[in-house]
Amino acid sequence: MKKILMVLTSVSELGDTGEKTGYNVAEAAHPWKVFRDSGHFVDFASIAGGQPPRDEVDADDPLQVAFTEDETARAGLYNTARVDVVDPGQYDAVFLVGGHGTMWDFPDSDGLQKLVGGVYDAGGVVGAVCHGPAGLVNVELANGFRLVEGRKVAAFTNDEEVAAGKDKIIPFFLADRLEERGATHVSADVFQEKVVVDDRLVTGQNPASAAGVAKEMEKLLAEVIHQEKAEEQSESEALRAERDAEKDAKKAADQSGH
Repeated sequence: MKKILMVLTSVSELGDTGEKTGYNVAEAAHPWKVFRDSGHFVDFASIAGGQPPRDEVDADDPLQVAFTEDETARAGLYNTARVDVVDPGQYDAVFLVGGHGTMWDFPDSDGLQKLVGGVYDAGGVVGAVCHGPAGLVNVELANGFRLVEGRKVAAFTNDEEVAAGKDKIIPFFLADRLEERGATHVSADVFQEKVVVDDRLVTGQNPASAAGVAKEMEKLLAEVIHQEKAEEQSESEALRAERDAEKDAKKAADQSGH
């Protein structure tokens, strides 16, 4: 079992339009189910803490409905921790949930940048979907490089912003900003699933990609677990061999004494 932190926006309005927004429920619900079904422990955090705003729930999506009704999830979302007080050392992976609100509060959150960078620097897995990669654009690693620099990434595309009617509202185009930060933005057609894995960074283009990002993160975490078990077994075998050698030496010493 690994510990995964899901991070949500605290923005409830699209700029000054008065239009309500929040985290995308599908992008939280589908990955949450993947992580929980794999036996991992899932926590929630948000930029400002407390109960994060959410977009509308699709009643025709049973996973969204189940997520919003699950007692454990509801308890975790009721009073989320602020990202700037979260210890990155407590988590093996961090997942940035999308939703248009992230475009306003993810990029310039020092707490989020330190959290994401801390998890990655410690060998952890970082995932983000749709507008979630807005939280990656300003992350710097301990080596001084940006997390996305020289990496392939997926995120909500310019064409998708136009199709969603948000291109005149958003503060910037996410795909363009990622390219400006040195990333190579890889995309599929509008609203089609696209998941990109680059080392321990997993990104997805849109809500249709949310579960896929979580599944790829799960594969990386499974590799870590497998490696840890192999190391534990090797240490156990070495300890057993050491003890057997001590017993043999003692037995030989006892026999020579007679």
